[in-house]
Amino acid sequence: MLDTIIPPVAYPKGAVLFMEGQTACGIFAVCSGQVKLSTSSVEGKAIILKIAEAGELIGLPATLSGGPYEVTAEVSEPAQANFIPRATFLRFLHANPQAAIQVAHLLTESHYAGHEVIQSLGLSRSASEKLARFLLGWSANHARGQDRLRIALTQQEIGEMIGVSRETVTRLLTNFKKRNLLTVTGATVNICNRAALQSLAGTVAQPKLGPRHEPTSA
Repeated sequence: MLDTIIPPVAYPKGAVLFMEGQTACGIFAVCSGQVKLSTSSVEGKAIILKIAEAGELIGLPATLSGGPYEVTAEVSEPAQANFIPRATFLRFLHANPQAAIQVAHLLTESHYAGHEVIQSLGLSRSASEKLARFLLGWSANHARGQDRLRIALTQQEIGEMIGVSRETVTRLLTNFKKRNLLTVTGATVNICNRAALQSLAGTVAQPKLGPRHEPTSA
């Protein structure tokens, strides 16, 4: 129903939807493309927390609280998104109790997603484990659990997602290819040995996922 409030707007790659620390003025509902959500230290070191895709809401926690955005949202692939001003969105929730329940569900999902990021960055024993977790997570969240992945991120951006340098990502990808764990052709990554990748990541085998029907927030 949100997409009927305000028509979507097209944004080019590199467009910034909002900045970390900026007072929240509303949410964006991603209709197509991808949006990179990141945070940075005072020294300028960046960590990419999430890549939002179609069906996801971004800027939700800050919009509800009325505080500043906790992340920067930058379009990483040409995207279309609906912007819903904070006042309009709050009126919508007051008038639609079921939507308010769904928003609570989205906030819960966002909490657990944040926990996964902390777990991957803080508890992984090695850079190899971090990259393996990243690839398996991308498969689950962006490729319906399949082994063929399209990852339109630079190696620098992958490094910013897992907390390692670009050079480390390059070295690890080369190593993974030599071990026949995966193949890489442009932006396409094929997982060749999922069991070995799961072992490296310290995870157990999971069933492949079907299509996602619920949006997630960030």
